[in-house]
Amino acid sequence: MKAKGRPKKTRLVRGDPKIAQFSPRGRPGRPDETELTIDEYEALRLADFKGLEQESACKYMAISRQTFGRILKAARKKLADGVVNGKIIKFAGGMVKIG
Repeated sequence: MKAKGRPKKTRLVRGDPKIAQFSPRGRPGRPDETELTIDEYEALRLADFKGLEQESACKYMAISRQTFGRILKAARKKLADGVVNGKIIKFAGGMVKIG
């Protein structure tokens, strides 16, 4: 099945995450997983860790402010799901260009 709508643009990311996943401790058995794409990780890093305004952060990633907002919202939801439900959070994938 062919995807509908516009193809996704490549997002500019300054570097790979230093870790590939975050795992909870103290949960018996094999926990479920949730995956943050590299562009979602970068949006969290810029907005929440570095404290950049969305306008500055979207220029940093070479995307529109609306796109940055959507990526950030999705990333925060996945991160909250992982923390609240004790899931492994993996960082991989996405249409990114490291530069």
